[in-house]
Amino acid sequence: MIQFNQFAALSFDCYGTLIDWESGITPVLQQLVKAHNIKMSNQELLELFAILEPEAQSGDYKTYRAILREVVQKFGERLGFSPTPPELESLGNSIQHWQPFPDTVEALKALKQKYKLVIISNIDDDLFAQTNQHLQIEFDQIITAQQAQSYKPSAHNFEFALEKTGFSTNQLLHVAQSIFHDIVTANSLGLTTVWVNRRQGQPGGGATKIAIAQPDLEVPDLKSLVDLIFEH
Repeated sequence: MIQFNQFAALSFDCYGTLIDWESGITPVLQQLVKAHNIKMSNQELLELFAILEPEAQSGDYKTYRAILREVVQKFGERLGFSPTPPELESLGNSIQHWQPFPDTVEALKALKQKYKLVIISNIDDDLFAQTNQHLQIEFDQIITAQQAQSYKPSAHNFEFALEKTGFSTNQLLHVAQSIFHDIVTANSLGLTTVWVNRRQGQPGGGATKIAIAQPDLEVPDLKSLVDLIFEH
């Protein structure tokens, strides 16, 4: 079992871990494909997103808003339509409306009593500022892809976060839903990791590319993590 008292701070992936991004992405993509007379299941849409998003992030750094624009463009190329200018902006514009999971805010407030809280997210500063209003907490540090000029799973994002926060790898506990974006790389750098398996019981990887790694702890949600931490 993880010795929770050894950590000075918890770092969180945001989208997929704190924010229910799949519930935000799905209606936007459904509206997109329906407008072009294409029928796809939510699962099919999310799985295509999980392919196209990392592809768009793999080249030279561009903002996350630009990444999402490219994802919509590639949906059109794959499915045989040309997105309109408003459709190209639709995913980026929707982020402000994406909501936290039901247990997120309460869990963050509880954890804030014991730890410094850090965000390490594949996002732009201005887009996270919109999200932060829903999270109702003041994070001690916010590390974005825009600041790092790279996207997880790049090790640079975590190294940049460690440098900026001043925490050593044994002081920081990293909490994330994505094995692909977070757990694989955090493990390789010697960070202790908690996998929040938000998709437990659901088929496939959803909006996240499937990858394999062994986290130090698996929990189904943040409430379970809070319960474990405050038991000890």
